[in-house]
Order: sequence, then structure tokens, then C-alpha cells
Amino acid sequence: MDDRFFRNAMGKFATGVTVITTEFEGRPYGMTANAFVSVSLNPKLVLVSIGLHAHMHKRLQQTERYAVNILASNQQSLSALFAGQKKEETEIAFDTLDGLPVLQGTIATITCNVVSWHEAGDHTLFVGEVTDIRLNEGEPLLFSQGKYRELAALSTT
Repeated sequence: MDDRFFRNAMGKFATGVTVITTEFEGRPYGMTANAFVSVSLNPKLVLVSIGLHAHMHKRLQQTERYAVNILASNQQSLSALFAGQKKEETEIAFDTLDGLPVLQGTIATITCNVVSWHEAGDHTLFVGEVTDIRLNEGEPLLFSQGKYRELAALSTT
């Protein structure tokens, strides 16, 4: 099967949108990712999948720390920026949580220490043990079939 067919099938699965952040050589870095999953409650583990050729890959291997910023529905521009879709210079004001740079206005932020990583095809799965969490009110930014989406409540009648 060809790559486009596979991507189209995977695109049918709606996901939230995250920006993975870390500090590397004294500077904050971020990358949009929707390959994020909760792994374990005890210990509290999460996983992000990062392409082998992504700049973030080397940074996570060296820092062994990352934050998962779960974007709110009004943060589509941040998703595009950290996905490399916006080319103009944009100044981002980062907050700090557990010593890591994090985005403002997210609905959740999770900081992690990498406890293991596993190569899987053309990606590496970085398993992180959760060290801190910040929660805020709001609706999540969703992505499905190549487009941003919004939640809609289903009628119960």
C-alpha cells in the first residue's frame, strides 16, 4: 500500500493537538505532535512519537525531558507555528513548569522525564514519567482528516 493511502486511513482517527517543548542549550524549542498517549497510571507514564529526522528527536535524546502542551481550541495558530507551517518570525512568551518551557493558555500541560525510548520504524517512542501537571478550563483543539475540528455536544434525545 502506498504512503498516502496509509496516511488517509490514520487521518480518520481524530486526535487532540499537542506541542512538545523542551529546553536545549538554554533555549526553548517546540514541535507540534498529535502522536501522544497516556501509557500507565502507576507509575504515571505518557508517550510521544517523534520522527527520527525531526530536530526535536536529538533534543529529547540529549535533554531527556519534555513537556506536553495540550492545545485549546483557540490555539490553532500555535499548532501551525510549531508544525513549521508559519514562516514569519513570531515571538512566543513561554511560562515555566518544573523547569521546562511551556506554552501559555493550554488546557493541560504535563512535564516528564524520559525513562525509556524505543525506535519504531521511522520514529522513536519517548516514554516519559510525569513530574508535574497544570490544568486549565477550555475545549481541546482537535485534528481529523487533515483539518482542525471542534467538539460538538451530542443530543441525548
